[in-house]
Amino acid sequence: MVAEDGIDLGAASIAAAIGEPARARILYSLMDGHVRTSTELAAIADVSPSTASVHLHRLTSERLITVIAQGKHRYYSLRGPEVARTLEGLNVLAGSAAAFVPNTPKLLRAARTCYDHLAGMTAVALRDRFIAIGWLTVPSQEDNAYDITAKGAKALESLGIDLAAARATRRRFAYGCLDWSERRPHIGGAVGAALFQLLLRKRWMSQHADSRAISITSLGRRELQRRFGVSIEADDQS
Repeated sequence: MVAEDGIDLGAASIAAAIGEPARARILYSLMDGHVRTSTELAAIADVSPSTASVHLHRLTSERLITVIAQGKHRYYSLRGPEVARTLEGLNVLAGSAAAFVPNTPKLLRAARTCYDHLAGMTAVALRDRFIAIGWLTVPSQEDNAYDITAKGAKALESLGIDLAAARATRRRFAYGCLDWSERRPHIGGAVGAALFQLLLRKRWMSQHADSRAISITSLGRRELQRRFGVSIEADDQS
């Protein structure tokens, strides 16, 4: 089978952009959904500001990141959830479950951000539980799409999630995003993002300032158990 003209070259160009170690560090540092300056990204990538500028230009030209100018400052972020999903997928390909999972820091494995939604053991457990209690449909094998049942819609909306607003966005409503540490899916898409924001608003979880790691509060552990039947031990985050 011959690849469609241009597709193979485009894919190779993007892969080469991601494949350079300094650029990879920049991309993965933006996986928490926060914007960062070129100075911050240079420090993260362990390169000089001038070298970071070259890397950022390459990543921007490949449409992997976007830049926002505000006054004298320029802030960089991932271009969107599709880029984040690709980066998560590359982590899955980085090694077998047996070789890779034990090297995942325990704090990140328990709960972390995957761009704008929750990932890690907690996120996978929530996805499994939502299916078990009849809130989330079993995904389609064709497009890996999820949907919320009538029972799930009532429950989630009572908690404060606006599903109508989630459906109105231009992004996918809900899908199985393969988790790189657990090798099983968590909930991505507009529903995943809305659920994560709900967990933050209710102070069941809190974000780390300079990391993708998410801490589950003592209130959060109680509420996740009481409302969803998901048990998270305090030492899972240590």
